Amino acid sequence: MKTNYESDRGLHEECGVFGIYDLEGNDVASTIYYGLFALQHRGQESAGIAVSDTSGPKGCVSSYKDMGLVNEVFTKDNLAGLKGNIGVGHVRYSTAGESTRENAQPLVLNYVKGTLGLAHNGNLINANELRDNLSMSGAIFQTTIDTETIAYLIARARLKTPSVEAAVSHVCKKLKGAYSLVLMSPRKLIAARDPFGFKPLVIGKRDSAYIFTSETAALDTVGAEFVRDVLPGEIVTITSEGKILSDTTNCIEKEKEARCVFEYIYFARPDTIIDGVSVYDTRLRAGRYLSEDSPVDADLVVGVPESGNAAALGYSMASGIPYGTAFVKNSYVGRTFIKPGQSSRESSVQVKLNVLKEAVDGKRVIMIDDSIVRGTTSDRIVRMLRKAGAKEVHVRIAAPPFLWPCYFGTDIPERNQLIAYGRTVEEIRQVIGADSLGYLRLERLREMVDDLPICNGCFTGQYPMDPPKEDIRGNYEH
Repeated sequence: MKTNYESDRGLHEECGVFGIYDLEGNDVASTIYYGLFALQHRGQESAGIAVSDTSGPKGCVSSYKDMGLVNEVFTKDNLAGLKGNIGVGHVRYSTAGESTRENAQPLVLNYVKGTLGLAHNGNLINANELRDNLSMSGAIFQTTIDTETIAYLIARARLKTPSVEAAVSHVCKKLKGAYSLVLMSPRKLIAARDPFGFKPLVIGKRDSAYIFTSETAALDTVGAEFVRDVLPGEIVTITSEGKILSDTTNCIEKEKEARCVFEYIYFARPDTIIDGVSVYDTRLRAGRYLSEDSPVDADLVVGVPESGNAAALGYSMASGIPYGTAFVKNSYVGRTFIKPGQSSRESSVQVKLNVLKEAVDGKRVIMIDDSIVRGTTSDRIVRMLRKAGAKEVHVRIAAPPFLWPCYFGTDIPERNQLIAYGRTVEEIRQVIGADSLGYLRLERLREMVDDLPICNGCFTGQYPMDPPKEDIRGNYEH
């Protein structure tokens, strides 16, 4: 169950993937566990691990998955039962549809060539078409996630191709949308990233083990060294002989790549580096640009935890206005927080955030947040600051206004639910009750990420590929 605080924000995490192959035969389940723990911010609804022993019989996979946080799903006992030196793990947040145990990943598929274990981050815009074609040819689906469609396609392609990596390459040519995949076969670990590079995917190494995962922060957590990013469009295979095979036939021209800019603004941990660009640095830059483009006299700059903090520091450094802490965050309130009843008078925002009265009382405050979606949360936080004694509250947003939905994995609601749709900045300011309001300028986005090609479709309506003709986001998920 999501808290009202999370629902009001309307901007939710991606999924996180982690795969490892230990060539010396050491068990990997505990490493996957800690890797997923480092990726918990990317998905808090379910978690799962699947492992296999590459020296054992083909097709023998141990797996465990359930609803909840990583440390709620896994115990010493169920981790101890996951024996194997190759494995994949997943933390999930669904953008639509049911959040059920059946839809938790990784998916394990048994077929005539052996087994596949698959973890996926992303959304396919042609998932329904692919699924319908499979259903018409006899496929029976156990889940409502497009990951199962990908798994079926790979299994079928493997019957006609010389290797599992060739099957993956064949299938990736059919997929439209965003995907970062980590897949284990009985003797290989494979990673694939969509040609636009929407979602991050990196390669790491620790002693005799190779790792694929969503963020470099997960590599740091398990003591692995960063090797490189998986290129947009690339398929990378780790074989039992320790060979690293690279297939770049699906790559496109660099200028057509389109990374999700919200990985830098919000999704990724600040200690992560994506495609050579530091997430922390991009957030500092966003704050600096806000200071240059939307200056205001004030006594204190504060960030809305956690993703607003670095931007607030950047604003402070550029403006010379002191940086401070105005909010205390209750880190133990996650998506499993259950409100006792609708009649409860406690605000969900105040359950998660409290204001330090001593920090803001009598001061003109600049409040930096990563985004405004519906506006209800911003309204409440502004009121909380005023109630704590702030003389003025100036809101600065480290992103442009949301005007369009996302079809590639970011949970942005329909246009009519977006506060910026059909309103001017001044009208939005009035709705949230701020003394002034400033957004990051659109042209600053590329500058913020060292001129990397990005997707900014949620701000402009201009997507790197044609969106579906109808909004089918409720019928597929990641």
